[in-house]
Amino acid sequence: MSATTPNTQSSLRRWWTYQRERFPLHAHLPLILVLSATALAYSAALRGTPGPGGLFPLAGAAISTLLFFLCLRIADEFKDYAEDCRHRPYRAVPRGLVSLRELGVAGGMAVALQTAIAAVVAPALLLTLAVTWLYLGLMSREFFVHRWLKARPLIYLWSHMLIMPLIVLHATAFDWAVAAAPPPAQLGLLLGLSLTNGVVIEIGRKIRAPEDEEPGVDTYSTVWGRGRSVAAWLGAMGATGLLTVLAAVPLARAGTVAVVLTLPVLLALVAAAAFLKRPGSGTARWFEPLSAIWTLAVYAALLVVSLGMETV
Repeated sequence: MSATTPNTQSSLRRWWTYQRERFPLHAHLPLILVLSATALAYSAALRGTPGPGGLFPLAGAAISTLLFFLCLRIADEFKDYAEDCRHRPYRAVPRGLVSLRELGVAGGMAVALQTAIAAVVAPALLLTLAVTWLYLGLMSREFFVHRWLKARPLIYLWSHMLIMPLIVLHATAFDWAVAAAPPPAQLGLLLGLSLTNGVVIEIGRKIRAPEDEEPGVDTYSTVWGRGRSVAAWLGAMGATGLLTVLAAVPLARAGTVAVVLTLPVLLALVAAAAFLKRPGSGTARWFEPLSAIWTLAVYAALLVVSLGMETV
């Protein structure tokens, strides 16, 4: 006799489908694992301590970071529900795959798990957790100035990307807070590059070919135009690259990081030129995966040099 009821099996299938469509773990997990390991290793290296401090803090940082990204997705489902019902009824929530109530329960469970992890690993983590959640809560309400922000896409973008340094700061706290030490003075470079890299990812996933644009759905390629949106994507990538090289200066490995980042920059330039020359689905589809490759390259390069195992 099966230990699961048909309703349980149906619920699991629904959540698995939701995960596949709206929060694909195969795409998120590699990025989050590398980001979390980098946050701990870089913080430890700045403090003069080799290694990220063991598997327990690393697991705590990775799980907590994954849950933050899940909650960002859930917050977007609430925020965009009315617009999705009008313009994107094929999405998971408008078509009834999962409900907002179910997502709210999942979000509450995520908060409880994050709180438990912080309390067990080091109670000092509760402070960075609370600050990040306060900002996420304000962001989910669009700082109570929804219309004002919507009319200013650039401010909207930066105000929402500021959550990234807070998430990374919380991840680094699994190093310095566990060690009962203050945050390293030069940690700001890592936080800065996490902000600009968030912009790379956000713009990259919202550049589309003309035939792929949807009525009523704002993308950067419609709001700013193809040329400006591509320039903004490359500009954010350049700023991230510069900050990453500067972040490696205290580790005496800036040259190594610069060489590692050369190839993804060249790939991005080729993709951008191809899209501007032939703006179709075939060329537009490269922006999102290249943003992910760039993100992996940035954090992996910092991780390797933080561990003192440069390979270039």
